[in-house]
Amino acid sequence: MNVEIKDKIIQKNPHLKNYMDYIKRKMREPVFYSALPYEVREEKYPNLIYPGKGSIFFHVYKTRDMDELEYHTIEPVLDANEQIKHDELQKLIIKFAPQKKSVLSDDELKDVLQELINDIIEVDEKAVKAITSKKGKLIKSSKHDKIKATSLQKSNIEYFLIKNIVGGGPLECFMRDPYLEDIHMITGQKIHLIHKVFGMIKTNIEISKEDGPLFARKLSEKMGTPVSEGQPIVDGVLPDGSRGNIIYSDAISIKGPSMTIRRFTESPISITQLIKWKTLSSNIAAYLWLCLQYGRSFFICGGTACGKTTTMNAIIPFIPPEKKIYTAESTPEMQVPHTVWQQLLTKTTGPEEGRVDLFDLLKAALRSRPDYIIPGEVRGAEGSIVFQAMQTGHPCMTTFHAGTVTKVIQRFTGDPINVPKTFMDNLDFVVIQLAIDRNGKLIRRATSIDEIEGYNREVDGIMSRNAFEWDPVEDIHRFKANRNSFVLEEKIAKNAGYADTSEIYVEYNKRKMILDKMVEENILDYYEVTQFIWSYYREGDKGLPIDIK
Repeated sequence: MNVEIKDKIIQKNPHLKNYMDYIKRKMREPVFYSALPYEVREEKYPNLIYPGKGSIFFHVYKTRDMDELEYHTIEPVLDANEQIKHDELQKLIIKFAPQKKSVLSDDELKDVLQELINDIIEVDEKAVKAITSKKGKLIKSSKHDKIKATSLQKSNIEYFLIKNIVGGGPLECFMRDPYLEDIHMITGQKIHLIHKVFGMIKTNIEISKEDGPLFARKLSEKMGTPVSEGQPIVDGVLPDGSRGNIIYSDAISIKGPSMTIRRFTESPISITQLIKWKTLSSNIAAYLWLCLQYGRSFFICGGTACGKTTTMNAIIPFIPPEKKIYTAESTPEMQVPHTVWQQLLTKTTGPEEGRVDLFDLLKAALRSRPDYIIPGEVRGAEGSIVFQAMQTGHPCMTTFHAGTVTKVIQRFTGDPINVPKTFMDNLDFVVIQLAIDRNGKLIRRATSIDEIEGYNREVDGIMSRNAFEWDPVEDIHRFKANRNSFVLEEKIAKNAGYADTSEIYVEYNKRKMILDKMVEENILDYYEVTQFIWSYYREGDKGLPIDIK
């Protein structure tokens, strides 16, 4: 970050300046980043600060005498004068709130609170200190029911008020960090995070054992599924779209209430970013591009937190822009840029007759005439409906928990899904993606793609062909089915009208070249990447703003 810009940011945020003055007495001055480069994870002793939303900053560091990385939040702190104004503001809000419109959601409540704050606080840059009596009570401005404050004081007070009434309380700072994947809380211990750049990392924030039960109840109410001793485990979705899980009872969670929040990403990660991170390669991405364009069905499989949904969202732009997409999920994780997107969610609360599960949504999908059906995640018997949809000509793509193509076949052909083995050839291929510990760091890799050739009566089994394989030694992906891909030649080239099926590899190589060029030009934004892909669909090579030759 430019030194001049950094100095302006520090001067504009006194809480950051105070933190910098404190931290420089303990270690060298941190490096400032406006956007966090992925490469910093390779530093042995990182020491950096980056911004979140609003006036929040985050300090990640490790010194030679530390065993692990630490993540410190830097947020505004109310001084004594601001605290007095804050407390008086709360009283006035209670007084005037009944005059405002009724609210039904957190967003509406936030809007009303900000409106009340603007009504009550008079910004006066000369009001550096509050005028107080000897007893410490605030003496209001000459206007009745008004509070004078500087713009900085107003900003700090507003942050604390929103944070504690509408926001995430002690978790608010984390909700403003765009680089977080998961938040893990066990009461009485430091909160840990899954960071997109640094992996698992310990924070300086803790929810005490005394505060844990009350906080768990408040969080569950925000998810719309109140937790109690009678219902000690709940799952739900927070107002910002993040997915939460709470285990409440001491009888179950021995150390006290524990909570996990899987963060919702406002802007999905692009396919070019995944290529740059080596999660998959440009040759895999080019293969997937052709498969999605020509309506092939596949599963992305792997364990928990291996990035299945991230990869699914990254490749959805490969579907041609004019197609109708139908998504069916229990929690909203799919992010689809297409204009015609029918986004449906299950309903598991309320009267029995009003509940809708994934099975119901997938049956409804067959009557909605979508071009592509994307169930968020298949776990049980609804898997049979996915195969019925494939048989009726609907391309389907979903995520599934399994570590190998063999396990996928075993689980789908066994209880409770019970798909006949002869139906398995409706599935074109399986992507296996895993989270791997490599030299003490967690990496995510697509380890294989296996093409499904069909059922073999002689051996009573499903025949598959390994198309791509990850080489863990060199950390590269090898296209083992190059010039021998069952899907590209038999299922795409023939249907696309290629007289010589090997000509499909010419188009494959062109797509790979486009993706490589985009990575080289650092085109990583999800929506910019989407426009590149769709421009190619509409105008071919002429529609691309880069030269791919």
